[in-house]
Amino acid sequence: MPTPFDPDILLAHPFMATLGTVATDGSPRTAPVWYLWEGGILYMLGAMGGASTQRIAADPRVSVEITDYDNTSGRLLHLGLRGRARIAPMDPHLFERLLLRYLGPRADWNSWFIEHIARIDDPDGRLICLTPESIFTNNVSFFRTGPDLYAP
Repeated sequence: MPTPFDPDILLAHPFMATLGTVATDGSPRTAPVWYLWEGGILYMLGAMGGASTQRIAADPRVSVEITDYDNTSGRLLHLGLRGRARIAPMDPHLFERLLLRYLGPRADWNSWFIEHIARIDDPDGRLICLTPESIFTNNVSFFRTGPDLYAP
């Protein structure tokens, strides 16, 4: 029985999300992603030659799942977003805001990671942008607290 909650409760936190895409043979694919929610758009990182980016270019239908789970407190909040994503050139300022969410203050960033992996100014960097067509939330925290739900 769905028990909705405000999706911003999860979108405001740097959880891992799972991006679901469709392969050319129609089979589903998933990948863990970092995200940034701004102005009603979910931004995720991609690369010009990246598998997720190529799949979205061929078929823009995507799903994104975000879960906040804590066994001790019994918190289990699920957020699902669905829609058609688009691929955009990298925006270095947006990318930096996303990195701040996950890595903390710039002074704490691992320079090797920034230089070799994140590469903020890489011309091949892309943003996967999802303006959700549907958003689903479900508080299923009753497994520890039932029948009362964890209050987010």
